[in-house]
This record gives sequence, C-alpha cells and structure tokens, in this order.
Amino acid sequence: MQLHARVEGREVQIEVRRLPDGRFLVSLDGAPARTLERQPCGAHTVSLLEDGRSHTVTLERRSGGYTAVVGRHSFAIELHEAVPGRTERGGTAASGPSRLLAPMPGKIVRVLATPGQAVEAGAGLVVMEAMKMENELKATRAGRLAEVAVVAGQTVEAGQLIAVVD
Repeated sequence: MQLHARVEGREVQIEVRRLPDGRFLVSLDGAPARTLERQPCGAHTVSLLEDGRSHTVTLERRSGGYTAVVGRHSFAIELHEAVPGRTERGGTAASGPSRLLAPMPGKIVRVLATPGQAVEAGAGLVVMEAMKMENELKATRAGRLAEVAVVAGQTVEAGQLIAVVD
C-alpha cells in the first residue's frame, strides 16, 4: 500500500507491505525498507519493534489527521492513500474512477453510502475500526459511487478494495 503523508508540514511518501508472518515492511521516501512488528499496548498505543528496539507510539485522532506521540516528541500527521488519479501533491485527477483501498487491516463498522449515490470529495463512505480506533474512509473526489465492495462486520486487509467512485 502506498500513502502520501504530511508530517509537520513535510511531504513524505510511505510504502507499507504486510508480510505473511504479520510483520510489516515500511519504506519512507524510497529509502530501504525496514521490518516492523506491531504489538498493541492500549486503546491508542502500540509498540513498534524494529531490530530489537521498541518504540512506543500513541495515536490521537484530530481534525485533519492524527497526532503521534513517540517518546517526548509529538508530530502532526495527515495521511492520504496514494490511489490511481491522485497527483503527487495530493490533488485528484478530473476524470477516471477513484478506488478507495483499506489503509491498514481492520473491520468495517458501518457503510455510510450506497452504490449510485452522488458523493462529494471528502464525503464519508465507510467507518473502519483499526488498532482500536474508528476511522472514516472518505471519497477522494466528487462523483457517483459505482461500487461498495464491503459490508458492515467484514474484516479487510491492507490494500483491499473498499469502494469505487466514478
């Protein structure tokens, strides 16, 4: 899965691949990938294990993204999935279908829109629970909802198709 992120105002390209053993390969801005293991530590806290070192990360949802607290440092983070038609700067192409993919493994809690429905850019399509937090997955552009590929209660993997907006 590819993500565009803005961390403290800096644009970052993130690639995440889930390994069969549950660990993740993560690469930032094309740098060599690092292997991470995730262990939940609480409602909004995880321990990321990298090369035998543990990094405790607390994520707090905020308007427009998250605040990540790592040790004594706090970072404002905005995440945007890299989808076909999305430009490097985070805009969207004027035409062509936009595929919304699951940004991480989780469970679909609610489906907010139905196929055929007109949606605006930023409109909520589904609510997904991941890492004990509910996240509203939104349309990346305005259009007509062509497909909803999930149902409430369904478990999804990172990169799995959620919806298509034409």
